[in-house]
Amino acid sequence: MLTSEMIKAAALSAGADLCGIGDMSLFEGTPKEMDPRYIFPEATRVVGMVFRIPRGVQRGIEEGTQFYQYPSMAYGGINEIYAPAVLYHVGRLIEDHGYEAAVYRNTGARGCVSDMDGSPGNTLSPEEQIAAFEQEKSKTSHHRSVQFTRETRPGQVPPDLQFHFRLAAVACGLGEIGWSKMFLTPEFGPLQRVAFLFTDAPVEPDPLYSGPPLCRKCMSCVRECPGNCLSSKESIKVYIGDKLCEWGVLDEWKCYAFYTHGGPKYNPFVPKKVWDENENGDLNVLEGIGEANEQEIMKVYTALEKYFPSWVGYNMAKCGGCIRACVSMLEKKGGCMADRFEKPLRTAKAWKMDR
Repeated sequence: MLTSEMIKAAALSAGADLCGIGDMSLFEGTPKEMDPRYIFPEATRVVGMVFRIPRGVQRGIEEGTQFYQYPSMAYGGINEIYAPAVLYHVGRLIEDHGYEAAVYRNTGARGCVSDMDGSPGNTLSPEEQIAAFEQEKSKTSHHRSVQFTRETRPGQVPPDLQFHFRLAAVACGLGEIGWSKMFLTPEFGPLQRVAFLFTDAPVEPDPLYSGPPLCRKCMSCVRECPGNCLSSKESIKVYIGDKLCEWGVLDEWKCYAFYTHGGPKYNPFVPKKVWDENENGDLNVLEGIGEANEQEIMKVYTALEKYFPSWVGYNMAKCGGCIRACVSMLEKKGGCMADRFEKPLRTAKAWKMDR
Protein backbone atom coordinates (compact mmCIF):
# COMPACT_ATOMS: atom_id res chain seq x y z
CA MET A 1 0.00 0.00 0.00
CA LEU A 2 1.29 3.44 -0.94
CA THR A 3 2.09 5.67 2.04
CA SER A 4 3.20 9.26 2.55
CA GLU A 5 6.52 7.94 3.88
CA MET A 6 7.12 6.11 0.57
CA ILE A 7 6.42 9.26 -1.43
CA LYS A 8 8.76 11.37 0.69
CA ALA A 9 11.51 8.75 0.58
CA ALA A 10 11.24 8.61 -3.22
CA ALA A 11 11.44 12.40 -3.48
CA LEU A 12 14.47 12.66 -1.22
CA SER A 13 16.30 9.76 -2.85
CA ALA A 14 15.72 11.31 -6.29
CA GLY A 15 17.22 14.66 -5.23
CA ALA A 16 14.63 16.80 -3.47
CA ASP A 17 15.91 18.37 -0.26
CA LEU A 18 12.55 18.43 1.52
CA CYS A 19 9.12 16.96 0.81
CA GLY A 20 5.75 17.64 2.41
CA ILE A 21 2.16 16.62 1.68
CA GLY A 22 -0.84 18.93 1.98
CA ASP A 23 -4.61 18.50 1.90
CA MET A 24 -6.27 19.95 -1.21
CA SER A 25 -9.10 21.31 0.95
CA LEU A 26 -6.65 23.99 2.13
CA PHE A 27 -7.12 25.73 -1.23
CA GLU A 28 -10.74 26.55 -0.33
CA GLY A 29 -11.39 30.24 -0.96
CA THR A 30 -8.67 30.55 -3.61
CA PRO A 31 -9.59 32.74 -6.61
CA LYS A 32 -11.02 30.48 -9.30
CA GLU A 33 -8.28 31.33 -11.81
CA MET A 34 -5.58 30.21 -9.34
CA ASP A 35 -7.28 27.20 -7.74
CA PRO A 36 -5.27 24.03 -8.56
CA ARG A 37 -8.31 21.88 -7.84
CA TYR A 38 -9.50 22.75 -11.35
CA ILE A 39 -6.42 21.02 -12.78
CA PHE A 40 -7.25 17.67 -11.22
CA PRO A 41 -10.68 17.81 -9.52
CA GLU A 42 -10.32 14.33 -8.01
CA ALA A 43 -7.00 15.13 -6.33
CA THR A 44 -7.04 14.99 -2.54
CA ARG A 45 -3.37 15.69 -1.85
CA VAL A 46 -0.66 18.08 -3.04
CA VAL A 47 2.94 16.91 -2.75
CA GLY A 48 5.42 19.75 -2.41
CA MET A 49 9.16 19.39 -2.95
CA VAL A 50 11.89 21.83 -1.96
CA PHE A 51 15.11 22.17 -3.96
CA ARG A 52 17.77 24.17 -2.22
CA ILE A 53 19.53 27.04 -3.94
CA PRO A 54 23.26 26.83 -3.23
CA ARG A 55 24.19 29.98 -1.34
CA GLY A 56 27.25 30.22 -3.57
CA VAL A 57 25.23 31.21 -6.65
CA GLN A 58 24.58 34.50 -4.83
CA ARG A 59 28.28 35.02 -4.25
CA GLY A 60 28.99 36.69 -7.59
CA ILE A 61 26.13 39.15 -7.12
CA GLU A 62 27.16 39.78 -3.53
CA GLU A 63 30.68 40.64 -4.70
CA GLY A 64 29.49 42.41 -7.87
CA THR A 65 31.65 40.15 -10.04
CA GLN A 66 29.45 37.45 -11.62
CA PHE A 67 25.72 37.65 -12.37
CA TYR A 68 25.22 34.60 -14.59
CA GLN A 69 25.02 31.76 -12.08
CA TYR A 70 21.95 32.80 -10.12
CA PRO A 71 19.49 32.86 -13.06
CA SER A 72 21.07 29.87 -14.79
CA MET A 73 21.51 27.58 -11.78
CA ALA A 74 18.98 28.78 -9.20
CA TYR A 75 16.24 29.38 -11.77
CA GLY A 76 16.96 27.56 -15.02
CA GLY A 77 18.84 24.61 -13.58
CA ILE A 78 16.25 23.80 -10.92
CA ASN A 79 13.08 24.73 -12.80
CA GLU A 80 13.95 23.18 -16.15
CA ILE A 81 16.22 20.24 -15.38
CA TYR A 82 16.59 19.15 -11.79
CA ALA A 83 13.05 19.47 -10.39
CA PRO A 84 11.25 17.95 -13.42
CA ALA A 85 13.41 14.82 -13.17
CA VAL A 86 12.44 14.38 -9.52
CA LEU A 87 8.77 15.03 -10.26
CA TYR A 88 8.89 12.35 -12.93
CA HIS A 89 10.46 9.86 -10.54
CA VAL A 90 7.92 10.45 -7.76
CA GLY A 91 5.04 10.51 -10.23
CA ARG A 92 6.04 7.07 -11.51
CA LEU A 93 5.99 5.67 -7.98
CA ILE A 94 2.47 6.98 -7.37
CA GLU A 95 1.14 5.76 -10.70
CA ASP A 96 2.78 2.36 -10.25
CA HIS A 97 0.50 2.01 -7.22
CA GLY A 98 -2.61 2.77 -9.27
CA TYR A 99 -3.08 6.43 -8.45
CA GLU A 100 -2.70 9.44 -10.69
CA ALA A 101 0.08 12.02 -10.38
CA ALA A 102 -0.46 15.39 -12.08
CA VAL A 103 3.05 16.85 -12.06
CA TYR A 104 3.52 20.62 -12.09
CA ARG A 105 6.93 22.15 -12.56
CA ASN A 106 7.56 25.89 -12.40
CA THR A 107 6.19 27.42 -15.58
CA GLY A 108 7.32 30.99 -15.07
CA ALA A 109 4.02 32.39 -13.74
CA ARG A 110 2.30 32.44 -17.15
CA GLY A 111 -1.29 31.86 -16.06
CA CYS A 112 -4.66 32.98 -17.40
CA VAL A 113 -4.48 35.96 -15.02
CA SER A 114 -1.44 38.11 -14.31
CA ASP A 115 0.49 37.24 -11.18
CA MET A 116 1.30 40.95 -10.98
CA ASP A 117 -2.15 42.52 -10.80
CA GLY A 118 -4.69 39.72 -11.28
CA SER A 119 -5.83 41.03 -14.66
CA PRO A 120 -6.86 38.48 -17.32
CA GLY A 121 -4.45 37.66 -20.11
CA ASN A 122 -6.53 39.00 -22.95
CA THR A 123 -6.34 42.65 -21.87
CA LEU A 124 -5.02 44.23 -25.07
CA SER A 125 -6.97 45.56 -28.03
CA PRO A 126 -6.87 43.42 -31.22
CA GLU A 127 -4.34 45.79 -32.76
CA GLU A 128 -2.13 45.62 -29.68
CA GLN A 129 -2.45 41.84 -29.59
CA ILE A 130 -1.14 41.61 -33.14
CA ALA A 131 1.78 43.86 -32.22
CA ALA A 132 2.55 41.78 -29.13
CA PHE A 133 2.38 38.55 -31.12
CA GLU A 134 4.73 39.91 -33.76
CA GLN A 135 7.17 41.12 -31.11
CA GLU A 136 7.22 37.80 -29.30
CA LYS A 137 8.46 36.10 -32.46
CA SER A 138 11.82 37.74 -31.94
CA LYS A 139 11.90 39.00 -28.34
CA THR A 140 11.35 37.57 -24.90
CA SER A 141 7.78 38.06 -23.73
CA HIS A 142 7.31 40.57 -20.94
CA HIS A 143 3.70 39.62 -20.28
CA ARG A 144 2.94 37.94 -16.97
CA SER A 145 -0.09 36.09 -18.32
CA VAL A 146 -1.21 34.02 -21.30
CA GLN A 147 -2.39 36.56 -23.85
CA PHE A 148 -4.71 34.43 -25.98
CA THR A 149 -6.79 32.05 -23.90
CA ARG A 150 -10.43 31.15 -23.24
CA GLU A 151 -12.24 28.45 -21.31
CA THR A 152 -12.62 25.11 -23.03
CA ARG A 153 -16.07 24.41 -21.57
CA PRO A 154 -18.63 26.22 -19.39
CA GLY A 155 -17.74 26.53 -15.72
CA GLN A 156 -14.03 25.99 -16.27
CA VAL A 157 -11.16 28.46 -16.14
CA PRO A 158 -9.10 29.42 -19.19
CA PRO A 159 -5.78 27.58 -19.57
CA ASP A 160 -3.10 27.73 -18.34
CA LEU A 161 -3.96 27.77 -14.66
CA GLN A 162 -1.16 29.04 -12.41
CA PHE A 163 -1.47 28.68 -8.65
CA HIS A 164 0.41 30.41 -5.82
CA PHE A 165 3.52 28.27 -5.30
CA ARG A 166 4.52 29.79 -1.97
CA LEU A 167 1.11 29.36 -0.38
CA ALA A 168 1.01 25.79 -1.72
CA ALA A 169 4.35 25.15 -0.01
CA VAL A 170 2.83 26.46 3.22
CA ALA A 171 -0.08 24.05 2.70
CA CYS A 172 2.44 21.20 2.50
CA GLY A 173 3.85 22.11 5.92
CA LEU A 174 7.25 23.07 4.53
CA GLY A 175 7.60 26.55 6.02
CA GLU A 176 6.24 30.10 6.06
CA ILE A 177 6.17 33.24 3.92
CA GLY A 178 8.46 36.06 5.04
CA TRP A 179 7.81 39.80 4.95
CA SER A 180 9.52 40.03 1.54
CA LYS A 181 6.97 37.52 0.13
CA MET A 182 9.77 34.97 -0.19
CA PHE A 183 9.05 31.46 1.04
CA LEU A 184 11.19 30.48 4.05
CA THR A 185 12.07 27.02 5.35
CA PRO A 186 13.74 26.19 8.69
CA GLU A 187 16.52 24.45 6.78
CA PHE A 188 17.38 26.94 4.02
CA GLY A 189 15.81 30.30 4.84
CA PRO A 190 14.84 31.95 1.51
CA LEU A 191 17.22 29.81 -0.57
CA GLN A 192 15.02 27.30 -2.37
CA ARG A 193 12.62 26.71 -5.22
CA VAL A 194 9.61 24.42 -5.11
CA ALA A 195 7.73 22.03 -7.38
CA PHE A 196 4.50 20.11 -6.92
CA LEU A 197 2.32 17.23 -7.98
CA PHE A 198 -1.34 16.55 -7.30
CA THR A 199 -2.63 13.08 -6.58
CA ASP A 200 -5.74 11.13 -5.62
CA ALA A 201 -3.64 8.76 -3.51
CA PRO A 202 -5.22 8.57 0.01
CA VAL A 203 -1.99 9.27 1.90
CA GLU A 204 -1.58 11.09 5.21
CA PRO A 205 -1.05 14.88 4.92
CA ASP A 206 1.46 16.79 7.04
CA PRO A 207 0.51 19.40 9.64
CA LEU A 208 1.19 23.05 8.85
CA TYR A 209 4.49 24.43 10.14
CA SER A 210 4.08 25.50 13.78
CA GLY A 211 7.67 26.00 14.92
CA PRO A 212 9.42 29.26 15.83
CA PRO A 213 8.67 32.15 13.41
CA LEU A 214 11.05 31.96 10.45
CA CYS A 215 10.82 35.65 9.55
CA ARG A 216 12.26 38.05 12.14
CA LYS A 217 10.29 41.04 10.71
CA CYS A 218 13.62 42.89 10.79
CA MET A 219 12.77 44.76 7.57
CA SER A 220 16.24 44.31 6.10
CA CYS A 221 14.49 43.24 2.89
CA VAL A 222 12.71 46.60 2.83
CA ARG A 223 15.86 48.60 3.53
CA GLU A 224 18.00 46.85 0.92
CA CYS A 225 15.50 46.83 -1.95
CA PRO A 226 17.09 49.13 -4.57
CA GLY A 227 13.70 50.17 -5.93
CA ASN A 228 11.88 50.71 -2.63
CA CYS A 229 9.35 48.18 -3.90
CA LEU A 230 8.33 46.75 -0.53
CA SER A 231 6.25 48.44 2.16
CA SER A 232 7.39 48.28 5.77
CA LYS A 233 3.87 48.93 7.13
CA GLU A 234 1.15 47.70 4.75
CA SER A 235 0.71 43.95 4.44
CA ILE A 236 -1.26 41.23 2.70
CA LYS A 237 -2.90 38.62 4.95
CA VAL A 238 -4.06 35.21 3.74
CA TYR A 239 -5.14 32.16 5.69
CA ILE A 240 -4.12 28.63 4.78
CA GLY A 241 -6.38 26.57 7.00
CA ASP A 242 -6.04 28.27 10.38
CA LYS A 243 -2.53 29.55 9.65
CA LEU A 244 -2.08 33.25 8.97
CA CYS A 245 0.35 34.10 6.16
CA GLU A 246 1.41 37.76 6.03
CA TRP A 247 3.83 39.66 3.83
CA GLY A 248 4.56 43.27 2.96
CA VAL A 249 2.69 44.96 0.14
CA LEU A 250 4.92 44.66 -2.92
CA ASP A 251 4.88 46.73 -6.11
CA GLU A 252 5.22 43.68 -8.35
CA TRP A 253 5.83 45.51 -11.62
CA LYS A 254 8.46 47.73 -10.05
CA CYS A 255 10.11 44.70 -8.44
CA TYR A 256 10.14 43.00 -11.84
CA ALA A 257 11.94 45.99 -13.34
CA PHE A 258 14.58 46.19 -10.63
CA TYR A 259 15.13 42.44 -10.38
CA THR A 260 16.01 42.24 -14.06
CA HIS A 261 17.75 45.63 -14.40
CA GLY A 262 19.00 46.52 -10.93
CA GLY A 263 18.60 50.26 -11.31
CA PRO A 264 21.27 52.92 -11.88
CA LYS A 265 23.33 52.04 -8.81
CA TYR A 266 23.18 48.24 -9.20
CA ASN A 267 23.64 47.49 -12.90
CA PRO A 268 27.30 47.48 -13.99
CA PHE A 269 26.41 46.46 -17.57
CA VAL A 270 24.77 49.73 -18.61
CA PRO A 271 26.98 52.79 -19.35
CA LYS A 272 26.62 55.67 -16.90
CA LYS A 273 25.73 57.96 -19.81
CA VAL A 274 22.59 55.93 -20.56
CA TRP A 275 21.33 56.41 -17.01
CA ASP A 276 22.19 60.10 -16.98
CA GLU A 277 20.46 60.87 -20.28
CA ASN A 278 17.38 58.67 -19.69
CA GLU A 279 16.35 59.19 -23.29
CA ASN A 280 12.60 59.76 -23.77
CA GLY A 281 12.08 58.97 -20.11
CA ASP A 282 12.32 55.27 -20.90
CA LEU A 283 14.07 54.55 -17.60
CA ASN A 284 11.69 56.51 -15.41
CA VAL A 285 10.61 53.40 -13.47
CA LEU A 286 14.20 52.69 -12.51
CA GLU A 287 14.66 56.34 -11.51
CA GLY A 288 11.63 56.19 -9.21
CA ILE A 289 9.51 58.38 -11.48
CA GLY A 290 5.86 57.61 -12.21
CA GLU A 291 3.91 54.37 -11.93
CA ALA A 292 5.33 50.96 -12.76
CA ASN A 293 3.20 48.93 -15.16
CA GLU A 294 3.60 46.61 -18.12
CA GLN A 295 3.90 49.46 -20.63
CA GLU A 296 6.65 51.17 -18.63
CA ILE A 297 8.49 47.87 -18.22
CA MET A 298 8.42 47.41 -22.01
CA LYS A 299 10.12 50.79 -22.37
CA VAL A 300 12.85 49.76 -19.96
CA TYR A 301 13.46 46.46 -21.77
CA THR A 302 13.56 48.16 -25.16
CA ALA A 303 16.10 50.68 -23.90
CA LEU A 304 18.38 48.28 -22.04
CA GLU A 305 18.03 44.94 -23.84
CA LYS A 306 21.16 45.48 -25.93
CA TYR A 307 23.25 45.84 -22.79
CA PHE A 308 22.17 42.49 -21.33
CA PRO A 309 24.84 39.83 -20.96
CA SER A 310 24.09 36.39 -22.38
CA TRP A 311 20.57 35.13 -21.77
CA VAL A 312 20.09 31.79 -20.04
CA GLY A 313 16.40 31.26 -20.79
CA TYR A 314 15.52 33.39 -17.77
CA ASN A 315 15.74 37.12 -17.18
CA MET A 316 19.22 38.04 -16.05
CA ALA A 317 19.22 38.77 -12.31
CA LYS A 318 20.78 42.10 -11.40
CA CYS A 319 19.34 42.44 -7.93
CA GLY A 320 18.54 39.66 -5.44
CA GLY A 321 18.68 42.41 -2.81
CA CYS A 322 15.89 41.07 -0.59
CA ILE A 323 17.25 37.50 -0.65
CA ARG A 324 20.80 38.53 0.13
CA ALA A 325 19.60 40.89 2.85
CA CYS A 326 17.48 38.12 4.38
CA VAL A 327 20.29 35.58 4.37
CA SER A 328 22.74 38.08 5.79
CA MET A 329 20.43 39.14 8.61
CA LEU A 330 19.37 35.59 9.51
CA GLU A 331 23.03 34.58 9.70
CA LYS A 332 23.99 37.66 11.70
CA LYS A 333 21.10 37.90 14.17
CA GLY A 334 20.14 34.25 14.43
CA GLY A 335 17.22 32.42 12.89
CA CYS A 336 16.66 29.62 10.44
CA MET A 337 20.06 30.23 8.76
CA ALA A 338 22.04 30.44 12.02
CA ASP A 339 25.22 28.34 12.31
CA ARG A 340 24.70 26.64 8.95
CA PHE A 341 27.90 27.90 7.30
CA GLU A 342 31.42 28.32 8.60
CA LYS A 343 31.52 31.89 7.26
CA PRO A 344 28.71 34.38 6.57
CA LEU A 345 27.55 35.40 3.11
CA ARG A 346 28.29 39.07 3.75
CA THR A 347 31.77 39.89 4.98
CA ALA A 348 31.84 43.59 4.03
CA LYS A 349 29.42 46.42 3.34
CA ALA A 350 27.14 45.73 0.39
CA TRP A 351 28.32 47.43 -2.80
CA LYS A 352 26.60 50.35 -4.54
CA MET A 353 27.78 52.13 -7.68
CA ASP A 354 27.94 55.85 -8.42
CA ARG A 355 25.28 55.45 -11.10
